[in-house]
Amino acid sequence: MSDAVRETARTDVPADAPVLQRLSTLDRFLPVWILAAMALGLALGRWVPGLDDALGAVEVGGISLPIAIGLLLMMYPVLAKVRYSELDRVTGDRKLLAASLVLNWLVGPALMFALAWLLLPDLPEYRTGLIIVGLARCIAMVLIWNDLSCGDREAAAVLVAINSVFQIAAFAALGWFYLQVLPGWLGLSTTSAEFSVWAIVASVLVFLGIPLLAGFLTRTLGERRNGRAWYEQRFLPRIGPIALYGLLFTIVMLFALQGAAITSQPWDVARIALPLLAYFALMFGSSFLLGMRLGLGYAKTATLAFTAAGNNFELAIAVAIGTFGVTSGQALAGVVGPLIEVPVLVGLVYVSLWAARRWFPGDAGVPAAIRSTR
Repeated sequence: MSDAVRETARTDVPADAPVLQRLSTLDRFLPVWILAAMALGLALGRWVPGLDDALGAVEVGGISLPIAIGLLLMMYPVLAKVRYSELDRVTGDRKLLAASLVLNWLVGPALMFALAWLLLPDLPEYRTGLIIVGLARCIAMVLIWNDLSCGDREAAAVLVAINSVFQIAAFAALGWFYLQVLPGWLGLSTTSAEFSVWAIVASVLVFLGIPLLAGFLTRTLGERRNGRAWYEQRFLPRIGPIALYGLLFTIVMLFALQGAAITSQPWDVARIALPLLAYFALMFGSSFLLGMRLGLGYAKTATLAFTAAGNNFELAIAVAIGTFGVTSGQALAGVVGPLIEVPVLVGLVYVSLWAARRWFPGDAGVPAAIRSTR
């Protein structure tokens, strides 16, 4: 999902409690908050004349200052949660690491590219937006789904840290390949001539690089001064909701500026949702089966599946806005993402727990409470 909210499941309920009860209130109702933000944005667009001129009065790199602030607020708490010190543990399980890198950086982007072209051949802006979503690998909220499914928490932290750092180096290059090079090789139409790979580079450096550095420094200095327990149990819960507020603010502004286009073409949102649904199902299913084939055990198999299936919609929205503009179809495609991802991945948590009972009955990584649940 969206990595916008607190990235840990509740610890004050039993491990065998229903999945929705183990989510925080913010997480449980995230689709509701997003729908409310969309409705508020549409209302503002209709009732506040000249809103677009007001937002564009002060710009940073072609993005209005209020929206730029909202995007940075989305990303900082997410990246402050990553355990960067865990990177030195990646050699502990070569099979898990190799499988995760292949799924995240080869299979995932290629699958979204194929689904976008197959299901949205006549909607180039939305298609491009979905391809950008496929390039933005999940870096934080996956920890929620991993905890709810009783996955390997430490392995998830390592894979999240790797994806966070890897995106700085890989995102722009992959964007150039999937938006310009590969369509040309296949004889497909490429993105608008106004598109520049350097616009993606700039967006990634600003909206991922700045909060990544801030998040790294925050964790390093916070743990050094007060210890990891204080940092994760007291500091992170305080800043976690800020990311949600940044996401909702950005959605309000986006829908305020896109209101006319959205209300005149309501079925476009449903068409954007279709490839997303197919993507989540295919990525999760294939990753879970791969983990089983590699003999990773249930906990690491669940971790592999959820880290491969999730996406970093905050980064995708930021890149789409920075590259194509706040009123673009690419930005709208990014916003539809978390609305679809949250309920789908909650459902996949149930699928994962069912698989744990059916296919891993004697696995020590499956809690007894989960094994005994029918």
